[in-house]
Amino acid sequence: MKQAYLLILVFSLSITSVVAQHSINARLIDSVSQKPIPFANITLGKKLGVISNADGVFQIHFKKNPSPQDSLMISCLGYENKTIPVLKFKDSLLLLSPSSIELDEVLVSNKHYTADEIIEKVYENLEQNYSAPFNKSRLFYRVSYFNKMLKKHVDVKKTTIPELNQKFADSILNILPNTNADYTEILGDFYTTTSDIIDDAKLDIIKASHLYDKNNAVSFDGVEERLNTILQKRIKRDSYFKVKSGLFGTKTEIDTTIFNDEPTKEEKQTEAFLQAQKKKEEARKKQFLSYRKSDLIDLQESSFIFEDSDLNFIYKPNKYEFEIVDHLFLNEAFVYKITFKPKRGADYKGVLYINTDDFAVVRADYQNVKQLKSFNLLGISYEKNLFKGLFIYEQDDAKNYKLKYAESVDGTNFGIKRPFKIIEKNKNTKGRRKQNEISTDIHFIMSNSEKRELVVFENSTLSESSFNNFKENPDVKPTYLPDYDPTFWEGYNVIEPNQAIKSFKSIE
Repeated sequence: MKQAYLLILVFSLSITSVVAQHSINARLIDSVSQKPIPFANITLGKKLGVISNADGVFQIHFKKNPSPQDSLMISCLGYENKTIPVLKFKDSLLLLSPSSIELDEVLVSNKHYTADEIIEKVYENLEQNYSAPFNKSRLFYRVSYFNKMLKKHVDVKKTTIPELNQKFADSILNILPNTNADYTEILGDFYTTTSDIIDDAKLDIIKASHLYDKNNAVSFDGVEERLNTILQKRIKRDSYFKVKSGLFGTKTEIDTTIFNDEPTKEEKQTEAFLQAQKKKEEARKKQFLSYRKSDLIDLQESSFIFEDSDLNFIYKPNKYEFEIVDHLFLNEAFVYKITFKPKRGADYKGVLYINTDDFAVVRADYQNVKQLKSFNLLGISYEKNLFKGLFIYEQDDAKNYKLKYAESVDGTNFGIKRPFKIIEKNKNTKGRRKQNEISTDIHFIMSNSEKRELVVFENSTLSESSFNNFKENPDVKPTYLPDYDPTFWEGYNVIEPNQAIKSFKSIE
């Protein structure tokens, strides 16, 4: 009898735990290799779903209290599906077993195609498989930006302004961070059409965050104040600057705001000042929405399903060599695993996972095999040396394949090594127009990396009128986070952050 009561108590506690949390957090690992399983699909019913991150970690929030009939379905390429009743969920570590299939199973209803024939079939079925005229996607989008200063040097050759000397230049260089990280995240609804994603796309941002160290900006504000004080003292209000770098020069007017005092407390309370601040705030929100929307468009349009994409292995297959290396199982479908590599000057290698029935690419992994862009002229250099990522598509009830997950990583280097001269001139003074001059040699080299992650939790097909009736309303600006805050996205489905994000903390 005691055992029965104990079982009832344990079961009740497990139910209470799941209901109280309204979420499940776990990590997926391979039952054989014990390695994490990234990009697995975790769904509750037909609508609600998330995807595991690169460490195999996921968290799914429920819109309402789970019932005894609710189950989590976990699926991933090459693994057996796993179904777990939500109310019986108790493990934070889940094992998935690799699935094994016989080649004969795949060929029961399929002709024995070569790799090139399969790619041709993919091309023939592109429009049919990826056609969704009007679509609404509930998505989460994260951009992680990393900057590393490899070299920073300024040599002051000549200066007629005593305060703007080598010591001042060195003080600026000292506050430049050698490394910098910046993370922006948004949750929203993205409205798109396959006919014209660039002109017709609309974005409704629900919530957004910006995780970075604001102290870096504060340091630069201090430098700006010092510089403005020096300029107020040493230059004339009606002067202009001549900026020269090597053979090139340009004229620029002085920003007269450096001569203006900060508004007083009373001035800040005036209606005009408040209105100006309100307009500035509205402009920030509009700019934030516009920039994120164009970023989402750029990521989605880089997919292989678009003819103008750099990932041209479907539209220009003659540039690549394809090879069938395996057959896998995904949900109830068989999938070809096909590798590709350059044959005629192409830029990418990778792996395609293709449904054996309808020849839809359900996943594509890619990476460049050579430098993609290079520029070096008159002391200015630029290199694009990394572009890798993946796309995952999922079939909906109407048999259309829609984007489930996208990831891209860009790596670039930028350098400048040139003479740099600033000359103050004034045409209203007698004699020489030149008033002051600062002559320097500058040398900077920076390495930049940008990682973009997009997960779609829910896709909805819209009517044309519903699509047209939605109007954008830029009313959200990102919330500044000085440190990682695990509660910010509480109650929302997102991509679980990696350790670098969880460890982020602004310098005191």
